[in-house]
Amino acid sequence: MKKAPAFIAIIITAFLLIYAAEEFPEWADPNQPASLHVSPRYIEKTVEETAVPNMVTSVLADYRGYDTMFETSVIFTAGIVVMMLLRRPKKW
Repeated sequence: MKKAPAFIAIIITAFLLIYAAEEFPEWADPNQPASLHVSPRYIEKTVEETAVPNMVTSVLADYRGYDTMFETSVIFTAGIVVMMLLRRPKKW
């Protein structure tokens, strides 16, 4: 019965996630904060502030450049760690 504590922890975590998700705004709700504040700013000012005609590229490269760079660094580091953990040691 070693699996019982893990199963109970999974059930509790699932319950908490479902409970927290009920507070999310409805899908595609035009009155959610991101739709009222952030999106219109990017749509109106992208070309003016970044001189990049593609809005997605300007958001990822100019507005969120540092964030994207550090996310990539974290994923790269995680990949290196996984490769180090899964490699087979040499026999001496």
